[in-house]
Amino acid sequence: MKYVVVLGDGMADEPIEALSGKTPLEFANTPAMDELSKKSEIGMVHTIPDGMKPGSDTANLSVLGYDPKKYYSGRSPLEALSIGVPMKDTDIALRCNIVTISEDDVPFEEKTIIDHSSSEISTEDCAVLLEAVKKELENDIYKFYVGTSYRHCLIWDKGEVVELTPPHDVLGQVIGQYLPADKVLYEMMKKSYDILVNHPLNIERKKQGLNPANCCWFWGAGTKPMLSSFEEKTGKKGMMISAVDLLKGIAVGAGMGIVEVEGANGGLHTNYEGKTQAAVKALTEDGYDFAYIHVEAPDEMGHQGSVEKKVQAIEFLDSRVIGPLVESLKEKNVDFRLLVLPDHPTPICVRTHTADHVPYMLYDSTAEQSNTWNYNEKEGRESGNYIAKGHEIIDYLFSK
Repeated sequence: MKYVVVLGDGMADEPIEALSGKTPLEFANTPAMDELSKKSEIGMVHTIPDGMKPGSDTANLSVLGYDPKKYYSGRSPLEALSIGVPMKDTDIALRCNIVTISEDDVPFEEKTIIDHSSSEISTEDCAVLLEAVKKELENDIYKFYVGTSYRHCLIWDKGEVVELTPPHDVLGQVIGQYLPADKVLYEMMKKSYDILVNHPLNIERKKQGLNPANCCWFWGAGTKPMLSSFEEKTGKKGMMISAVDLLKGIAVGAGMGIVEVEGANGGLHTNYEGKTQAAVKALTEDGYDFAYIHVEAPDEMGHQGSVEKKVQAIEFLDSRVIGPLVESLKEKNVDFRLLVLPDHPTPICVRTHTADHVPYMLYDSTAEQSNTWNYNEKEGRESGNYIAKGHEIIDYLFSK
């Protein structure tokens, strides 16, 4: 028996008037999921423990079977593992987003945050900008490391776990009240704007109609993580397939394998087919028992506030991942169990994460059910199936 999780990051949502009162998951054309749902169990799962902030860090730890209340030490340290940062026990890791803030002639703290991803900037372009920042701001205490796209890392030697605000939580708002209380971090953010605002690459981006990546934004501070081995914990040899450093960092910490899929970028036009093929290969040729396919696109489109693109991301997940995955495994006569779910909602109406329950679909190729339901938030709630502790859903997948 092989096991697969297909995780559509931020896929869950609220009913939207423009979609006739349906959620993007209800509205999207998803023939593969529609067919599977009739043969599967659906329900709701609570991935965010009470009292914890909703994020892909806590939620994906839950889905992988790690209770965030026990294992969570901050978001950025997990990403640092993926990048290969040699963290000391006394280091603090911080996420360093390269964001877009307004360039109007007002004091720095009165500017507005426009885009947390700088028009989904490429890793190559962002590395050039981060190098300019490093030359001016890096020293023995603060070290910058290149990540993926707009997502990078700052290591603070003998630092503190300070309270910081995720940029995607305050899109469209004046930044002053959300800037770090720590004076050094505040000044670094302010100086990064001065360094980047007139950088030739940003001037060219604006000519192309793209948002300039003109400011570093620090958040997600935490200490070196200590995850137990996924294989020792579950008895399953696992593979992570994701474009996002956070997920790859969790995999590194858990001793899972990682596949680097060419063209996988965390955006709407990622290499869906490459991810699917990597999962099939891992399960049928490379000796893995479990594959975790993480797709970031629905979350990014939720942050952008684009109904059309979020629906499109879900349709791509259906037609380019779930459909071909199921078809390939059946063609190879592989018995498998497939769990489809989001990690958390990223509702269009708020453009950030919420802690609401999310719908799951659990399919077993050896024990197909006969139902009438479709996979979405509304019917997941109506099913009456509910898993209260998100970190138990992986055991449910393996033992069902």
